[in-house]
Amino acid sequence: MSFFVYIIQSEKDQRFYIGSTGNLEERLKKHNCNGVKSTKFRGPWRLVYKEFFKTRIEATKREKEMKSYKGGNAFKKLIVKD
Repeated sequence: MSFFVYIIQSEKDQRFYIGSTGNLEERLKKHNCNGVKSTKFRGPWRLVYKEFFKTRIEATKREKEMKSYKGGNAFKKLIVKD
């Protein structure tokens, strides 16, 4: 099985959400159907970044690392498109 760490952005208020999942397509559907408590009523959401991992442990570790960036330069480098 594969795992993803992802960043989505609210089209409503431009805020970001960082998460991890084993099924990215289904998770995005949940975000956009108000099925995730922490993102409810802030959608629609669009995927702005994703990373692939072989294990849940790796994905969880990377998710925590990305959340520690708190919108700083390291975070901005992830979401800025060249």
